[in-house]
Amino acid sequence: MHAVNQYFLEDLEIGMRAEYERDVTQDMIESFAEVSGDHNPLHLDDDYAQGTIFKGRIAHGMLSAAFISKVFGTVMPGKGSVYISQTLRFLAPVRIGDTVRTTVEVTAIDPEKRRVSFKSRCRVGSTVVIDGDALILVPSRARAAA
Repeated sequence: MHAVNQYFLEDLEIGMRAEYERDVTQDMIESFAEVSGDHNPLHLDDDYAQGTIFKGRIAHGMLSAAFISKVFGTVMPGKGSVYISQTLRFLAPVRIGDTVRTTVEVTAIDPEKRRVSFKSRCRVGSTVVIDGDALILVPSRARAAA
């Protein structure tokens, strides 16, 4: 079983942050290709990828974006939270062996609708590879007790 945190709406404050780090592996990219059906040779074929602007294989952008989902679903807010929307800007490639550090930060809270806005960002070293914003429905302690 995997650990899943839970923050209720009442626990969150603007400026709170959560992070997660994950190394990207060849197996991970191949598994993501199988799950998603995205077999673009840019991700899977060394010879093909060498001839692109990236000069080598890169991970699927959505693989790194999935790390954002991991944070929301298991770190903060965690259990019971529901994605409503997410914007993503892919700014730089992620390669096999890179460590992706994902950070989310609370930017606004709407207690009446139980919606929390987050800044979401993935970095490799000091380079921002994904920048975005998310809106998450967060369980309320008051509703859980009712």
